[in-house]
Amino acid sequence: MKKTLCFCLIIFAVFASSSCKYANPKYINEGVIEYDARPVDENNPMAGYAPSKMTVKFKKNMLAAEMSVMGGIFTTTFIFNPAKKTLTQLVKMLDLKQACIEDEAAITQENKSYQLAFEETDEKKEIAGYMCKKVIATMPDDPGVKFDVYYTDELNVKNPNENTPYSQLKGMLMQYRLKRLGLELEFVAKGVTKEKIADTEFELPAYYKVISLKEMDDFFKSIQ
Repeated sequence: MKKTLCFCLIIFAVFASSSCKYANPKYINEGVIEYDARPVDENNPMAGYAPSKMTVKFKKNMLAAEMSVMGGIFTTTFIFNPAKKTLTQLVKMLDLKQACIEDEAAITQENKSYQLAFEETDEKKEIAGYMCKKVIATMPDDPGVKFDVYYTDELNVKNPNENTPYSQLKGMLMQYRLKRLGLELEFVAKGVTKEKIADTEFELPAYYKVISLKEMDDFFKSIQ
């Protein structure tokens, strides 16, 4: 009898905890996250092109991150499609509109240049209204490089870090670093808004010219 009662109490506790989570109005699967952004190395040749903010739109596990500089003249957007396991980068500068699409193999290869190991901690802090867990990230190839990463499981997004250097972390990143095309940026979330997001936000517009990843790399090198 005692064992049965204990088992029932455990089941009730788990159910109650789960119910509270789903009832939380912050536990959303569609909306916008605004991040502050800054270059980790201010002396990087691309630092002058670094954005000061990033907007991430999410819906049903789809993610689209947009950054712009020079008053919106230069905009780059990254769209991750977990079903197809592709990463599409769109670049818009005046009349130029071009994009490259990376498949899973290309993404995996690129992630190897920014491999991270994580040390779990018991520390937490609130970022943009969400309680976040802290881990310490280290680069195995350069153990002297360490930085704090915070992520939250209070957003209803499944595996948002899949096919990224942060794939081990099962929650939305709220403070982290990422390196792309030779420029490392740090992002810190400053606000989360529940919004209806159109499906077209996660699609490649037909008027964009699709180029190779090498051509995209060459383009960024040409504007340094």
